[in-house]
Amino acid sequence: MQAGQKATEQFDDALVAAMGLEGKPAKGGGMPPFAVAANLQQQYWSPIVDFWRGFLGDRSAPGADSSTRASRGDRRFKDEAWGYSSYYDLLKRVYLSNSKQLSDLVDQAQVDDTSKLQLRFYARQFIDAMSPSNFPATNPEVIRTAIRTRSASLTSGMQNLIADIQKGRITRVDETAFEIGRNLAVTPGAVVFENELIQLIQYTPQTTDVEKAPLLIVPPCINKYYLLDLGAGNSFVEYAVTQGQQVFLISWRSAVTETQNLTWDDYLTLGPLKAIDVVRDIANVEKVHTLGFCVGGTILSCAAGVLAARGEDKLATMTLLTTMIDFADTGEIGLLIDQHSVAMREATIGMGGILPGKELAFTFGTLRANDLIWRYVVDSYMKGVPPEAFDLLYWDSDSVSLPGPMYCWYTRNTYLENKIKQPGATEQCGVPIDLSKVKIPLYLLASREDHIVPWQSAYRSKELIGTDPRFVLAASGHVAGVINPPARKKRNYWVHESLDGNAAGWLERAEEKPGSWWPDWDAWMKRYSTGTTGAPSQPGNARYHVVESAPGRYVKQRSN
Repeated sequence: MQAGQKATEQFDDALVAAMGLEGKPAKGGGMPPFAVAANLQQQYWSPIVDFWRGFLGDRSAPGADSSTRASRGDRRFKDEAWGYSSYYDLLKRVYLSNSKQLSDLVDQAQVDDTSKLQLRFYARQFIDAMSPSNFPATNPEVIRTAIRTRSASLTSGMQNLIADIQKGRITRVDETAFEIGRNLAVTPGAVVFENELIQLIQYTPQTTDVEKAPLLIVPPCINKYYLLDLGAGNSFVEYAVTQGQQVFLISWRSAVTETQNLTWDDYLTLGPLKAIDVVRDIANVEKVHTLGFCVGGTILSCAAGVLAARGEDKLATMTLLTTMIDFADTGEIGLLIDQHSVAMREATIGMGGILPGKELAFTFGTLRANDLIWRYVVDSYMKGVPPEAFDLLYWDSDSVSLPGPMYCWYTRNTYLENKIKQPGATEQCGVPIDLSKVKIPLYLLASREDHIVPWQSAYRSKELIGTDPRFVLAASGHVAGVINPPARKKRNYWVHESLDGNAAGWLERAEEKPGSWWPDWDAWMKRYSTGTTGAPSQPGNARYHVVESAPGRYVKQRSN
């Protein structure tokens, strides 16, 4: 509520500034404020007037004017009635004109760059919410479905709404179609260690020989790990195992009452730092390969910084998938984390408490509200359509809660103050952190359309940590860019050996290759191989015994 109130105040200020009503001249010269307003009004009314001229004079068909045509890929207006019906075509045109005028007004607002980005985000939330497709009386498909089903669709929709009110979240997937351990997270393995925060899974080898140096995977702690193990043929874990890697993986526990006081340092100590020692002990090696995904990559980078500060040489290589350690450009999600919001969290849960997983899930949903929120409001509540069975959506809905102290430290030192990239700016686990002291080979993967980790930000990690970096840019977004099994022969990726210069220059020189980036990563891993050994016949060792079969208990605990 406070964030919304602040956004409204910012938007009001921007309106005043754009209209010149505060009595000050326009910043930086340019068009006078009232001329800006008049120009926007003219742009707004022009397509509406053209519509009525064409309609009354029968000179053009509805929908012919491209200035008020829905953008390509906009599924809200896919129904034919939005085009052939004059009534719905006018609704669509007025809405799109209003949307464009509001966006243009924000773009011309005389405010600082950060405020303008925040205004664009909140204006888009308002624009998305006010689409005529989101209301039963102005959605032709909803009306047609209600007539065809004799209102049974509306009855089903109301039942779906009541069920979701009880859950406290929007249901986007058929949750009865999936079960962790049955058709998700099914790669064979065993939990060989656990503490109050993690379970450590050792996966069963599927080759006669395995790499001597094992691979430790650190998934994001804000999601369940099985994104990397969705099912047979759609699993990065399974792929790594079949390529001869000795794979271990951290399964994070969703925050509960007894863990609500855990700090960032606790996440490093109880998470990757402990897991690294356990893996080294079980595999009887000095060094391990490591891989971190998203926030897991940030945690892994900081853990590597702790080891470097202590002079402990335990890592062979590090792979970072869609990871930020430089938070100068955080994309739209960074707009939701400001001084006020962080201070509010620190005051409420900074000394102990839990950030509910459903709050995090809703925040990520607002980044693509049309696809992740309003689409399901219309389909489920207005048309009574049962949700689909889609593994990625099931995973996305299976949120994880975080301890307040850990979350507050993370947001302040990353999104707010961008400290972890600065040598000596933070003390973690009792030592000053300088990521440049981490001297191990580095593999960086980013996704070109990532709305959570801008690929340019991931690219800058090459200057901050590791040696001999290799950067690969995958097509698609934050999840689909990473989860792309080679057998499906989908999408593409870009590579270039030289990482001199900025991200834009690298992309101009990069070579586009078809298919998955996974084989490229496997070839890179083999380049740093220390040899192979016979696959272990049993998980664990004399010190670390099997706790239970994979996927373990922690991943099955639901926070929502």
